[in-house]
Amino acid sequence: MGLSVDASIALAALAPFLAALLTPFVHSLAGRYSGWILALVPAGIFALLLGAVGPVLAGGSISAAIGWVPSYGLTLAFFVDGLSLIFALTIACIGTLIVLYSGAYLKGHPHKGRFLAFILAFMGSMLGLVLADNMLALFMFWEATSITSFLLIGFDHNRQAARRGAIQALVITNIGGMCLLVGVILAQHVSGTWLLSEMRGLEGVLVESGVYGLLLALFVGAAFTKSAQFPLHFWLPNAMEAPTPVSAFLHSATMVQAGVYLLARMTPLLGGTEAWTGILVVFGGVTLIWGALGALRETDLKQILAQTTIASLGLLVLLIGLGSKAAIAAVIAYFVAHACYKAALFMVAGAVDHEAGTREITALGGLADKMPATFIAAAFAALSMVGLPLTVGYFAKEEMYLAVVSGDWKMLLVLAVMVIGNALLAGVALVVAIKPFLGDAVPTPKTAHEAPIAMLIGPVLLGGLGIVAGILPDWLNHDVLAPGATAILGEAVETHVTLAVDLASPLIWLSALTWLLGIAVFRQAHAIRAVLRRLSAGLGWTADQVFDAAMFGLIRFSAAVTRLLHHGKLEFYLVLVFATLAVALFGPMLALGGFDWMVPTAELGDWSKRLVLPDLRPYEWGVIALAVFGLMAVLIARSRLIAILSLGIQGTALALIFLLFGAPDLAFTQLMVEVLSVVILTIVMTNLRLDARDHRPFEDWARDGTLAVVCGAGVSLLLMQILSGTLDTRLSDFFTATSVPIAHGANIVNVILVDYRGFDTLGEISVVMGAGIAILALLRRRRKAEGAAP
Repeated sequence: MGLSVDASIALAALAPFLAALLTPFVHSLAGRYSGWILALVPAGIFALLLGAVGPVLAGGSISAAIGWVPSYGLTLAFFVDGLSLIFALTIACIGTLIVLYSGAYLKGHPHKGRFLAFILAFMGSMLGLVLADNMLALFMFWEATSITSFLLIGFDHNRQAARRGAIQALVITNIGGMCLLVGVILAQHVSGTWLLSEMRGLEGVLVESGVYGLLLALFVGAAFTKSAQFPLHFWLPNAMEAPTPVSAFLHSATMVQAGVYLLARMTPLLGGTEAWTGILVVFGGVTLIWGALGALRETDLKQILAQTTIASLGLLVLLIGLGSKAAIAAVIAYFVAHACYKAALFMVAGAVDHEAGTREITALGGLADKMPATFIAAAFAALSMVGLPLTVGYFAKEEMYLAVVSGDWKMLLVLAVMVIGNALLAGVALVVAIKPFLGDAVPTPKTAHEAPIAMLIGPVLLGGLGIVAGILPDWLNHDVLAPGATAILGEAVETHVTLAVDLASPLIWLSALTWLLGIAVFRQAHAIRAVLRRLSAGLGWTADQVFDAAMFGLIRFSAAVTRLLHHGKLEFYLVLVFATLAVALFGPMLALGGFDWMVPTAELGDWSKRLVLPDLRPYEWGVIALAVFGLMAVLIARSRLIAILSLGIQGTALALIFLLFGAPDLAFTQLMVEVLSVVILTIVMTNLRLDARDHRPFEDWARDGTLAVVCGAGVSLLLMQILSGTLDTRLSDFFTATSVPIAHGANIVNVILVDYRGFDTLGEISVVMGAGIAILALLRRRRKAEGAAP
């Protein structure tokens, strides 16, 4: 019996994590073939997701849910519509090729199994994000992408640059993660539901709320950090310290696209306002131009492609901000086109670096004869990036120009930004495809040769897919653009991309202008690079340097706080602890009228009727006298040994009091604590002079004595306040009524400790165990040091 469609969706979202757990074992058994075997996981997920195509194209959606926290009404809910299906299929498809590519790229690497596990977990995080319906689950997967990307960017942890890039990416994206968490909670508070599918049915619930501005800032802030929008773009180029398979996956279909997905998903909930449109269009446009110029400034293939990703993300954000049907259709088309050509070009860059030994375009040339298949893949991908006819990139460009062709001056300004940005990206595409492969051959650090088949399958297929999809406009309209745009806008969208060329339409002439400007940019790339580098050097401080300064300042501040609070003087630690305790005891009582009970009431009359000694038997008075004697002995003890023993006397007397007043289990616990405390203190202090007398200045006596009296008085007054009120027995009654039938224990105290407060007890045991292990380690270290001493 086959899986149902909804079960397939849940399996697709969670299967990569199970595969990641098993990857080290698979790699240890399969060795060099582990990449081929593990690629079956994302390929199988792709096949499962294809089962959802039919229902989605029929205008429906698919939901699946797994019980998560039923007591709070939380389910791990998944939802598939046109938008999430396009993203999920893209992730699974490219993920399959990336796993294959990684197996060959990291051939012989000692940690290849670990890397493949990280890649699968990374893919699972992104799949969970785009398929999640529950907003808390979306946040959980959102943070999982940050954590797994941190592990992948810093995979080569022996290099300082890799560690820095990983930390920078984690810090910036986690700031956005905190914004998303607050935004999700606030959205649930306003709408009353955690499910995005239900929230979309509540028309205007977020836009019309009094916290719309805050919600907008939180969700946009989260998206901008993830999708590297200006001025939070600087972490993405530094993430290129990751191995090339990571860069290819991260830039094409995963992490950086998470912000784009979030904005697209929130469009019907937060979009349609002037604030939404203004913020996304302005920041998206600036990011587009900034990234495109940044790409022309670089000479490293990966850095060039990273900067073009920033530009492309800016273009996607700009289109989402416009929000028209044509603009949203362009978002879907450009996402597909960008995912195909960007993953292909990154894999090409990795192949060139792997086989030629360098990624510098100034040190490359004439590789087409030695790496023909790699060159063909690069050419196919570049055609789509330029946006020439018969490619998906062409249709994306036509749709985005259609969205802004109007007489409105604002739209004409946006059009100018699009044309310039697309022209710059076209010029960069020509640089990447032509400079390394054509022209005179240049000597390279390695003798260049064609990459292994596993490293060629991905770029060739994805480059070819960008062209194949471009010659099937009817399929693209019906199966890709219309379902995706409809899911974003929440209303039926029909698209009409066509291979027909209408010379009377301004769109074809705008495309021609883009191509001509792109050729001009390519021909003047060297001169433009020189100008941009001079301008960059003249700017002085960059966002990257500001981040470094901020992190350095944070570290310095942390060190100063640590020196202030953790100075190593135990005496001051205890003073601070007991002073804080005194404030915690007396502060609330003073603020909340906690001393009113001390005022005699009309019924009681005077103080003499309130201060009545308890009716105790002689031996009970004797035990109290023993406790007082032990306390006084501690205070007047002349040596440490006498103080320790006197403290044990006082504690033993307290255990006897518990025993006499009906708490034998508590008395036993107290007695064991006292015995162990005396023994342990004596053992620990055997290396000290126990007969020595500590000289303490009067100031210390006065300070410590005052704190002791104040804290003791505070505890006593608090207990008197509690006892003077009406005893609420609801909790006691609950324990009495449920101890045997639910917890199966007749000793209520024991049941409380090991059942009702089981985690609390486990925590206490863990703390004691951790302290014991630390002490044992210190003792062993000391013995080794003494043994090594001459």
